[in-house]
Amino acid sequence: MNIIAEIGTSHGGDLDKALRLIDAAEEAGADTVKFQWVYADEILHPETGLVTLPGGKTRLYDRFRALEVPSAFFEKCMDYTRSKNMKFACSPFGIRSLNELIQLEPDFIKIASPELNHIPMLRELSAAEKKTSIPIILSSGVSTLSDIEKALGILGTDNVTLLHCITSYPAPENEYNLKLIENLSAVFGVKTGVSDHSTDPVLVPVLAAANGASVIEKHITLSRLTDGLDDPVALDPEQFAHMCYCVRQCGAVLKRWGQEEGKKQIISQMTDQYGSERIKAVLGDGIKRLAPSESENYGRTNRSLHYMHGMKKGQTVSYKDIGILRTEKILTPGISPEMADIITGKILSCDVQSGEGIRLEHFMSSGQTESDS
Repeated sequence: MNIIAEIGTSHGGDLDKALRLIDAAEEAGADTVKFQWVYADEILHPETGLVTLPGGKTRLYDRFRALEVPSAFFEKCMDYTRSKNMKFACSPFGIRSLNELIQLEPDFIKIASPELNHIPMLRELSAAEKKTSIPIILSSGVSTLSDIEKALGILGTDNVTLLHCITSYPAPENEYNLKLIENLSAVFGVKTGVSDHSTDPVLVPVLAAANGASVIEKHITLSRLTDGLDDPVALDPEQFAHMCYCVRQCGAVLKRWGQEEGKKQIISQMTDQYGSERIKAVLGDGIKRLAPSESENYGRTNRSLHYMHGMKKGQTVSYKDIGILRTEKILTPGISPEMADIITGKILSCDVQSGEGIRLEHFMSSGQTESDS
């Protein structure tokens, strides 16, 4: 079992705080710590919208800009992590951060759920992985079975672990459908686990372990009252330690009694604690579907194509004119990132605005001239 302490950006760009978070993860019993390599322009358009923080409303893009740190920051964190006999993982959010991360040679590269359809980045990672053999962890929140199949078609299944996830903050425990963990493993032939954004330290992690998860990932923070973007859904060090203890106990039961009998015993114990109806809801039916809490974000939280600046009818779109971005709340979603090569070189049939999602109807058809439109 690999328990990952997701530090993410909870360090706020402060190296000392990052090292204290690594210490907390080690003391709590984590096997791996994970960071996020943020460049705002790889994630969002500047006009994505506002986010409410303790100091008031600010542009979400600016909030991400404030989390950008140099490569040396992650190198120091990686060295410190390994000095604590833990593994170092990190999530890139675009080709620039991916290539810089690969240069560090981390123990794992984690693709977060919104980037599962970032096709150009997945292709870059696949090419690099053939040379480096760095293990890949792929999260599958706000995705469909066909999205997962497409991503694994690029990355392959060797050296890949697939995490079931719900991309909602916090994620309701009763939507987790944890029977999916075994089913996804059977369908795709990969190791599976869970990335848990629920607030209960035990419920999802223990039931996930009972259902065959080889990886448990959960956010950690020094305090849930601080201003990190994910701090409200993270566990403090004491809670994280409690989770690690319970998951390890679960592992001991499975080792002693075997998967099926151990699973029965764990579910029985959890039923005594949480009640049969709640356990039944958390386990679900094992059928892959968008969870209710994330379904309205499909096409917004994950990636689509956007114009990086306003353009006029008759102009030709080049690769530098487009971004593979998260739409988030106020912009219009665009077409899939896999269409990037198809629309480059095409002529606009209308004016478009900066940040607008790219649509196929924005382009002249083959043989059409500007005067025809």
